[in-house]
Amino acid sequence: MLWAGGMRLGTARILLMLIHAAAACEFGPVPYSVTGIVCRMTKPAALLLNQETARLIQAAFKNAKFPNITGERSMRLLGTVAYTLANIHVSDLSIEQSEVELKENDAIDIAIKNVTAFFRGTLTYGYAGAWFLQLFHSVDFEIESSIDLQINIKLLCQEEQVAADASDCYLSFHKLMLRLQGDKEPGWLKQFFTNFISFTLKFVLKSEVCKEINLLAQVMANFVHNIAENFVRDEAIGLDISLASDPLIKANYLESHHKGLVLYKNYSDVLSDSVFSPSLLSESRMLYFWLSEHTLNSLASAAFLDGRLVLTIRGEKLQALFEFEDTEAQQKAVHLIFQGNSYNDSVAKVWSLALPEISLEPEGTVVKSLVAVEISIFPPGEEPLTVLYMEKEITVTIQAAYVEKKLILRPLDSWTAFKVFNCTADPSGNDQPIRNFLQKMISAVGIPEVISKIEPALTSLMNSKGLHLFEIKNPEIITRKRYLIVQLDFSFPNHLLLNFFKETF
Repeated sequence: MLWAGGMRLGTARILLMLIHAAAACEFGPVPYSVTGIVCRMTKPAALLLNQETARLIQAAFKNAKFPNITGERSMRLLGTVAYTLANIHVSDLSIEQSEVELKENDAIDIAIKNVTAFFRGTLTYGYAGAWFLQLFHSVDFEIESSIDLQINIKLLCQEEQVAADASDCYLSFHKLMLRLQGDKEPGWLKQFFTNFISFTLKFVLKSEVCKEINLLAQVMANFVHNIAENFVRDEAIGLDISLASDPLIKANYLESHHKGLVLYKNYSDVLSDSVFSPSLLSESRMLYFWLSEHTLNSLASAAFLDGRLVLTIRGEKLQALFEFEDTEAQQKAVHLIFQGNSYNDSVAKVWSLALPEISLEPEGTVVKSLVAVEISIFPPGEEPLTVLYMEKEITVTIQAAYVEKKLILRPLDSWTAFKVFNCTADPSGNDQPIRNFLQKMISAVGIPEVISKIEPALTSLMNSKGLHLFEIKNPEIITRKRYLIVQLDFSFPNHLLLNFFKETF
């Protein structure tokens, strides 16, 4: 769902009219086949979010711009009575109850009961008597009302993003009481305006409040969309979260399907064989995210093209790699490779030589890559020297988890094979003990070291998007053949709604 950050409501109203004037989205005959990302929110999540509905309704009432109400009526003896109710605004409002229900293939029904609202303004009235005597008076007034609201929100696709249509809105008045300042005006006047203005006032209140609710629903949809779009973008790499099909409303969940194509410079990304089906997701958790293997693979390709798959290791980290065991073979390898130089005067560089391949299996995420490792020494007073260069094909299976607001990546098993091996201490390449040691070192501590660098980098990236501000409960990352599911429960982050009001009003 997309958001108008910093948008003020005047501009938003214009944009809203343009959006509603736009044509509906058009999708291909098999929209699921081009679906890369799916978001499912179940009814428990909708009930939780409904607890925040009161704040939106209060904003709708208080931000509504009520027009002046004018009219006139002939009365016996008094002649024509003309009146104007001006500067109408909400002075106080409370909401007793809010309920939400999901209507299959129809709408989100929100019933808001026992809204007590106080409106204030100024009443100006005048009348001309039989002797052409004209009198004009102004008096402050207060209106106490008791209202029920029924809002039916439909989710639509407009301009390839989720749009909320809350135009189906009803207000039922249980009480509408007019109080004039100090109640010192003539009794007939209070009765006259209470009875005569009641219908017009109800119509105006309904029109303006429902208009504001509809506007806020759309602005809120845009706000959420922009948050999601920002979350899946980092510098030059992003994901296209345009809709792949119309959003769904079922009795127990809401669901949106997105293209999930990678956006990176001139990188061309196409998805036409997605395996998504609604049956792949359950309804037992509050929130589900479904990601295709294609989307993750394309993200890895973009990271490679952007030069991000590079790692340097030096000092104590490098020492820990080469001294993970104390054996004769280890001591010999260290002596031959580093030629007596300290780890602080040495550096290892690890980088991917080709596009990595990611496949999703029930066992975990399988990553295949052709990797280069280069070790250089910097002898004091001498030119740097590359003492080891090797290329290896590496396949590793990784399981992921999210624990205490941190991403955890656990390598299960790995397979490696030398493709190129050049060592200054072994120009012939026949020193098998060095190879054996390096093979063992890479599998035992090298791959875990690289993964340990990826964990905090991805955690930091997600936290920069505000993920750590959410109270996520019992998250699970589940891999299956060609797709991944993230399922979780959550508490509503107050900062999100605060940011919405801050940027909207």
